[in-house]
Amino acid sequence: MVQVGYTMMTEQAGPRELVGHVVGAERAGFDFSVTSDHYFPWLPAQGHAPYAWSVLGAAAQATERIPLMTYVTCPTARYHPAVVAQKAATVQLLSQGRFRLGLGSGENLNEHVTGQGWPAAHVRLEKLEEAVEIIRALLAGDNVNHHGVHFDVENARLWDLPDTPPPIGVAASGDRSCEVAGHLADLLIATEPRPELISAFERHGGTGKPKVGQLPICYDDDRDAAIARAHEQFRWFAGGWPVNSELPGPTAFEAATQFVRAEDVAESIPCGDDVQAVVEAVREYVDAGFGEVALVQIGGDHQEPYLEWAEHKLLPALREL
Repeated sequence: MVQVGYTMMTEQAGPRELVGHVVGAERAGFDFSVTSDHYFPWLPAQGHAPYAWSVLGAAAQATERIPLMTYVTCPTARYHPAVVAQKAATVQLLSQGRFRLGLGSGENLNEHVTGQGWPAAHVRLEKLEEAVEIIRALLAGDNVNHHGVHFDVENARLWDLPDTPPPIGVAASGDRSCEVAGHLADLLIATEPRPELISAFERHGGTGKPKVGQLPICYDDDRDAAIARAHEQFRWFAGGWPVNSELPGPTAFEAATQFVRAEDVAESIPCGDDVQAVVEAVREYVDAGFGEVALVQIGGDHQEPYLEWAEHKLLPALREL
């Protein structure tokens, strides 16, 4: 049976609202939760970007059961990997073992703020590999001195360590990132239901490891209103990862998506209150080999009705998959 997750979308709600939403998701019966880790929203219409790690700390205290996960944190630019390790250990302690650390090679949208420039994709993956090795060593309790190609760590040690380190997931969108994920990660993270990602992940060492996908939807009992909201706030999704990782800010995404039509968005994102449409979209992930799918409800101020609908109609239907 597929595990169904709830997404705390930091780009579309403030920090207190996000914590309230994940409390509601736990009450509604979602199996796990994930949170984005952004410095900017994708589009100005989304309007938010609080610090994800403070939200996670608050969520860990406000919830009792639901697992938490970054989806995803880039540990190579805005954050140094030694700092990411400390944050992950702390959230694992606060959540009493409910945290998974999702990592990725990042997007220019968020990582440019430290003024280091935006490297080519192959360099970003090299940096991610090196960062994961540093994080694992620190979470294992090692005293780390590291002088690598991309990072230096001088006499670092974590003093507050959980008994069980958080599992590490790596986001993948192509064969090279699947190689990194299969070799270094405990689970695969993806945003598309592509069977070739699963095959590549398993070929590079990921056989038997969890695979987590993500799916945007836009619930509303008025389908036209749902389509309009999805178009306003989520049309960036049509760009695909090679484009989305490169654009530098919300105004760039707004310009790049100005010709995306509402009907284009409606074709790729389930909109309205049709439970079966969401079930079929989730089924694509299940058929591809994913065991977990985190749903994104588009619209920060439309979470409460969505959670009620999910509890009574959507989740029972998804349990049948």
